[in-house]
Amino acid sequence: MDISQALALIRPIPDFPKPGILFQDISPLLANPEAFATVISALAAIGDEIDYVAALDARGFILGSAIALEKKVGFIPIRKSGKLPYTTFSRSYSLEYGQDELEIHTDAMEPGSRVLLIDDVLATGGTLKAAILLIQDLGASVVQAVVLLEIPELAGRAKIASLDSAPPVFSLSQA
Repeated sequence: MDISQALALIRPIPDFPKPGILFQDISPLLANPEAFATVISALAAIGDEIDYVAALDARGFILGSAIALEKKVGFIPIRKSGKLPYTTFSRSYSLEYGQDELEIHTDAMEPGSRVLLIDDVLATGGTLKAAILLIQDLGASVVQAVVLLEIPELAGRAKIASLDSAPPVFSLSQA
């Protein structure tokens, strides 16, 4: 299966989780082992010379953990508020339909670590921006942010580019 066939399995769902939002459901892609393997191989080919893969709660975890295994590096979860059991740094952010907060363990990685950041969708950029700042709070750097799907009209890439130390952003596809 080629990458375009795999990505064609992503199904848009209108008005979820709120009216006016077009949700990009990656479940059919994940349910197809050939498509899932194709996507993981394509994403794992990005970001050489890294110490960790960090990924965002929750669908980013599915992609990020598989990529970390493929690259033979550690996996760092960046979770929604209240989900991590140890001391955390936190960052609030805006998204298409509200506000939320992300957290990372204060000892998740060593200062100077090089991180590949993974999420499923880049929409308004708030989630990725908060995650980049959390990784920087630890003294580490994001060498590249990678998403499965980008929604260009929501201008998330510009929000990331506004950071002083903005990493390059790569998307496998655009909606």
